[in-house]
Amino acid sequence: MAVHLRHFALLGAAAILVAACGSGGAASSPDASASHAALSGDIRIDGSSTVYPITEAVAEEFQIDNRGVRVTVAFSGTGGGFKKFCEGKTAANDASRPIKKDEAELCATNGVDPVEIEAAFDGLSVLVNPANDFVTCLTTGELKKIWDQDSTVRTWQDIRAEWPADVIRLFGPGADSGTFDYFTEEINGETDRSRSDYTQSEDDNALVSGIAKDVNGFGYFGFAYYEENADKLKLVEIDGGSGCVAPSRETIADGSYAPLSRPLYIYPSTQSLNRPEVAAFMQFYVDHASALAAEVGYVELPPDRLQKAKDALAEALR
Repeated sequence: MAVHLRHFALLGAAAILVAACGSGGAASSPDASASHAALSGDIRIDGSSTVYPITEAVAEEFQIDNRGVRVTVAFSGTGGGFKKFCEGKTAANDASRPIKKDEAELCATNGVDPVEIEAAFDGLSVLVNPANDFVTCLTTGELKKIWDQDSTVRTWQDIRAEWPADVIRLFGPGADSGTFDYFTEEINGETDRSRSDYTQSEDDNALVSGIAKDVNGFGYFGFAYYEENADKLKLVEIDGGSGCVAPSRETIADGSYAPLSRPLYIYPSTQSLNRPEVAAFMQFYVDHASALAAEVGYVELPPDRLQKAKDALAEALR
């Protein structure tokens, strides 16, 4: 993701330089500059590693014109992030699934009122090593056979008899991940219902590296991390009952990549939105996240969903 983020920073810097040289535009007006200079403070955001590239890109762009504001974005997983958020330790939480009932109750206990805002769409992708020339498509039933809590799958041959008897090396997100929650619920039928004997990480780049280095590597994570590493990984098509479909921006957007297409979220709190710098950041987020999401490999929200996100923020800011 760093390549994209540096790209954003350079674009922003270039825009400022052009404005300073007399190109005009609202962003270079005295009133706009004074407004930006007036904002200051620290904004801490944590949560989903899947949503992280979007929020980090927005933060980079926002700070170009708001140099008095420091936005720190981390990724401890959706669940780990919600714990911090509901304890009032962060201003917002990135999430690759909706907030759970027990998380909402923890927030309420601590006087934290979350606001759900959709950021983009993602297609949870299944990957193998590029040297694997036999796995091209898996059914959701086969995915369940591999990843279910009581799975006895150890080799490729355990999935299909004609495949090699080589031992599979599994890689996937940990239990604090919203990607883990979504996958286990959609594929195994119940959140948290998963085998545990696999290499787990909340850092998707570590999963990329694991699969890329092992000829028998197999795992799942967000589509953007595949796009960023397409030369190191091989996508597996998924048959959800209507034939084999590969994740792409088109199949994720139109829902034909089922059942592993999903919305992504950011949750600020109404309390944090009372801070001018957080309100300004979140307004910038809903105004720019779609364009930036597309730049870092995600699928932008359709107009009606984007308007719903803007309306949710506007209501919270009243």
